[in-house]
Amino acid sequence: MAVTDRTRATPPPLARPAARPRDTAARAAGPGVLLALTATVVWSGSFVATRGMADTVPPVQAVFWRWVIAAAAVAPFAARQAWRQRHLIRRHLAYTALASFFGVALYNTLVHQAGLTTSAANMGMIMAASPVVMALYARAGGERLGPRRTLGLLTALAGVLLLVGDGSLSPRFGAGDLWMLGAALSFATYSALLRRKPVELGGPAFLLATFVLGALMLAPAYAVSLHLQGGFAPTPGTAGMLLYVGVMSSAVAFFAWNKAVTLIGAARAGVVYHLQPVCVAGLGLLLLGERTGPAELLCMALILGGVALGARR
Repeated sequence: MAVTDRTRATPPPLARPAARPRDTAARAAGPGVLLALTATVVWSGSFVATRGMADTVPPVQAVFWRWVIAAAAVAPFAARQAWRQRHLIRRHLAYTALASFFGVALYNTLVHQAGLTTSAANMGMIMAASPVVMALYARAGGERLGPRRTLGLLTALAGVLLLVGDGSLSPRFGAGDLWMLGAALSFATYSALLRRKPVELGGPAFLLATFVLGALMLAPAYAVSLHLQGGFAPTPGTAGMLLYVGVMSSAVAFFAWNKAVTLIGAARAGVVYHLQPVCVAGLGLLLLGERTGPAELLCMALILGGVALGARR
């Protein structure tokens, strides 16, 4: 009887405490930063490819085929989920179309238009300023940036401005640079919209829907371009660049970026995006033989330091 009483008196094992929001955020930080970095590196290569197609493929036609290829690349992995969630896609069609307009149709058209009159390096440097707009959107939505992240953002932005301004904080923009400023604003708007993605809508289904909607939005402009400019003659070079921007820069990079924003937020992922000028400069050195001087290295050090500060909590 004593044993039975002792057994009954033994308290039940303590339940494992639920994970606190801060612990969950800390676990998501590493994968989120890595995914944002993956998207940034892949997109850096797309600026080189975009610049390489500028003289052979009209911008609207390049963007249209980019999203046709991207939709075809994503379809084997996302079509089943998209079909199961077709009622959700219809319910949230206005939101999905808005995200597709800013992130797929408008942003990439502006990037390819900019590639006609500015260098790949300038494209990467100007796009690296888009996290400032992302941070402003996040702050307007009630997200607290914190002093460390704000300091990192400002430090990286100073490096970007110095790079664009050739050592001066007063950058001089040409026509292509202005197109890229519009692209940066469009991409920041898309990243802010991602924070409002309906949780019940799966990532692959959402991605496929935005790619298809983006191609449909571009179809009328594509038809006009064919009528006014004619088509382009496919070559191994243009086909390779279209496959890169369609599969890697669209399907792979957008999936990685969307997941990163879900894990760590647009503002924090945007700080990692500041690495883009450094990546573009490295690719320029490897692929185009462009050299980087001491002033550019100093600016890149500012960008890297800002990213290191801003990516931490």
